[in-house]
Formats: sequence, C-alpha cells, structure tokens
Amino acid sequence: MTVLIAAVALVATLCTLNLVLTLGVVKRLREHTEILGSVKGEPVRLEVGAEVGEFATSTTLGEPVAHDLVAGPVLFGFFSPTCEPCRDKLPRFVEYARRQPGGRSQVIATVVCDGEGAATGDTAAEFVTELSRVAQVVVEESDGPLGTAFAVRAFPSVLRADRASDGRLLVVDDDVSLGHPAGVTA
Repeated sequence: MTVLIAAVALVATLCTLNLVLTLGVVKRLREHTEILGSVKGEPVRLEVGAEVGEFATSTTLGEPVAHDLVAGPVLFGFFSPTCEPCRDKLPRFVEYARRQPGGRSQVIATVVCDGEGAATGDTAAEFVTELSRVAQVVVEESDGPLGTAFAVRAFPSVLRADRASDGRLLVVDDDVSLGHPAGVTA
C-alpha cells in the first residue's frame, strides 16, 4: 500500500510539473505572437498591382530575358539552394509549370545562389536541371536583375505577371497556389 501511495504521489508531482511547464510555453508563445504581430516589415516581394521593375538578363541557355520581352501572363518562380522550403516546393512548381498555358515560354524560374560552397553549387545545379524541363532558368545572385525587379527577399516566391492595358508589366498574383491547375486562380 505504501508503494502505491508513493507511486500516485510521484505521478501527481510529475503531472503538476508538466502543467507548469506547459503553461510557461503557452505564455511564451503568446508573447512571441504579439511581437510578430506588431512587427510591420517590408513586403518580401512585390504585391498584386505593383509594377515590375526593369530587368535584362539571360537564361542558362543564353536566351534573353528582359522586361520588354515579357508578353502575356508569365509565371515567375524564385528559389534558393540554401532554402529547405524551396526543396519542398520545387516538385510542385515543376508540375504546375508543366501544365502552364504557353508552356516553357511562359515560365521563368530564377535560382538565386551566393556561392556558399560546393554543396550549394551541387544543389543549384540540381535545381537548374529540374527547372530547365519546364521553364526558362536564370541563375543570379541575391541582388540580381530579376530578384531586384520583383523585390524578392524571401524564398520560395512564386508570382504571376502580365501586361496591363497601358503596357505596364504588373504583378497579377503575388502568391500563386501551386495546388490549383495552371491558369486557374483561387
């Protein structure tokens, strides 16, 4: 009987300790939520309706990619080989781009790398190989022409741009849902 009482007392003590620690975690999560909610940072990419900046570069195959050459709705994807979410999103982007109306000519994928070692170079090469099947691929540094034109500061970023009636190139979707069929907006 004494052993049973000791066991129950031990379990009660452990449950109380667990409750106290859980309440502490909840309190910290609320504090972090308030802090994150109060931070008003700059957007991590251009938003819908924003005009795309000027850019001129070329693909890994030497094809020109420039602001003035973009016609019709074009899907733009920005990926970094050092970004784990990019690795997760890449297959969905490739599948979505494969179904894109207009095919490869209407998809521009940018692999952003800053020369952080051989492992990064290998991953960048894998990204380029995978994306080249469905998109025109540009490799650039973080301050490259496409990333600057779209004000991309977070990866992965998937946007759609199109010409307005006045000829300006505007972002028409700043967070393309890769779960919907190409050409269909949520």
